[in-house]
Amino acid sequence: MIVLGIDPGLANTGYAVVRRAGSRMHVEAQGTLRTRAATPMEERLLALHDGLSEVIAANAADVASIEAFFVHPVSRAAMGMSAARGALLVACARAGLGVAEYTPNVIKQSITGNGRAGKAQIEAMVTRLTGVQAHTHHAADAIAAAICHASAGPLQAAIGIRERR
Repeated sequence: MIVLGIDPGLANTGYAVVRRAGSRMHVEAQGTLRTRAATPMEERLLALHDGLSEVIAANAADVASIEAFFVHPVSRAAMGMSAARGALLVACARAGLGVAEYTPNVIKQSITGNGRAGKAQIEAMVTRLTGVQAHTHHAADAIAAAICHASAGPLQAAIGIRERR
């Protein structure tokens, strides 16, 4: 199974391609798509869409795993993240890639055993599980999202839960 993990954000979107081989996780690609606050919103969203489309085209992922939008007060940051997620989901849909969504707490629980784990704990466990150090904490979160689905996906498929297509 090859999973494209996505940590959505308007300024910084982490991505990672993780291949599961048996119980081993291998990071095939990772990085961070960046946009500048001074750039008009529509151009930022297009850059995220096109950037992720390039990642999808260069890697043969079976499914995408994205951090689900979680409830928090309405703010500029929340609205920007929501818009970014939309552009990223469109890139996945255009490529015919199914998408599984996991809350941040579920991803953290899956990786560290603690749903309230901090960035340092996530990065340490990602390194331990893959043998690869993430380039940025956004990439680490994307690797964690991919590992979360690579671990849960086969069980979900066995009991009939399917990702969105």
